[in-house]
Amino acid sequence: MWYFTIRQNDLSNDQYQLLQKKASLTEVEIFNEPYENLCLFEVEGSHYPQFVDALDLEGLAYEVVSERPSRKQLMDSMRSGGNRR
Repeated sequence: MWYFTIRQNDLSNDQYQLLQKKASLTEVEIFNEPYENLCLFEVEGSHYPQFVDALDLEGLAYEVVSERPSRKQLMDSMRSGGNRR
């Protein structure tokens, strides 16, 4: 599985729904200010290329990892600025 993290504020409703249909599981991690809420999309390996293509066509910045990030890892990534593509 692959786990894509995208800032919720970066997504329109249409983009969110498009990605939600392509993912196996979608979760929203809620954070207090000054941090943004994050959308976490779980994607099967066989769907990885199509998901990345959808993100790139939509011009969305994302982080991707092969293991589900913990809440602490997500928070640490926001604090450090992350590795957005």
